[in-house]
Amino acid sequence: MKNVAVIGAGTMGNGIAHTFAQSGFKVQLIDISDAALKKGIDTITKNLDRMVSKEKITETQKEETLANISTYTSVTEGVEYAGLVVEAATENIDLKLKIFKQLDEACPEDTILATNTSSISITQIAAVTSRPDMVIGMHFMNPVPIMKLVEIIRGYNTSDEVTKLIMDMSTTLGKIPVEVNDYPGFVANRILMPMLNESIETLYNGVAGVQEIDTVMKLGMAHPMGPLQLADFIGLDVCLSILNVMYDGFKNPKYAPCPLLVNMVSAGKLGVKSGEGFYDYSESRKAEKVAKQFS
Repeated sequence: MKNVAVIGAGTMGNGIAHTFAQSGFKVQLIDISDAALKKGIDTITKNLDRMVSKEKITETQKEETLANISTYTSVTEGVEYAGLVVEAATENIDLKLKIFKQLDEACPEDTILATNTSSISITQIAAVTSRPDMVIGMHFMNPVPIMKLVEIIRGYNTSDEVTKLIMDMSTTLGKIPVEVNDYPGFVANRILMPMLNESIETLYNGVAGVQEIDTVMKLGMAHPMGPLQLADFIGLDVCLSILNVMYDGFKNPKYAPCPLLVNMVSAGKLGVKSGEGFYDYSESRKAEKVAKQFS
């Protein structure tokens, strides 16, 4: 299984493609437009250049990694020889079901289908295919080339053989795979998102300001970044989507997204990627300046 197709050239997709390519896999990176693919390759190149400058890899290794990646705007062409497909499209259930139906029809019958979803049911995704035993979750953490964890999520019908193969493959990528079962949010986001949501509630209720909340969690709990900064980094729209999946899945009010989060997403204040969230990123991607609304 040396040919891996990656669906989506965005933040997670290009990171996954980078990681597989750097480990010697031939990667077919697939997206709907040449512009999206160019942006993805440019990001990979920039990240590799940073690794070269820090002497983590050589210039030769950088060139070999880039040579391992080919790009496609056609799913059918991109997955023709894939032993594994990793879907990393937007966290939207309807879109993912559509993609997996297409993959099931286009891929060889022995191709394993994986999704990088951070919260959506693997069992539900697998149910739209004719190979539910070969569908699995591979939830990489952002930034993918750096973060070690991969949540490996078994759907209801995922086979032992496929699970072991993906666990072993994750290890060859230099990752630490952890097997979890298929429930909304899995482990990482089931614990993380309520914490982020509670941090937003704390701000919403006027208990403390943005920097004060983040400082308490960084200094008191030894978190590398505060929860509001982390929410901005993840994307407030992504946080909202995951909370909605968990709220719908468990029907438990503790997962209901804070009204402030809902309003910010509706207003297009999505965090780093939009230039403003809880912090203002118009001049720097570092969380140094609190957004005007909260200052």
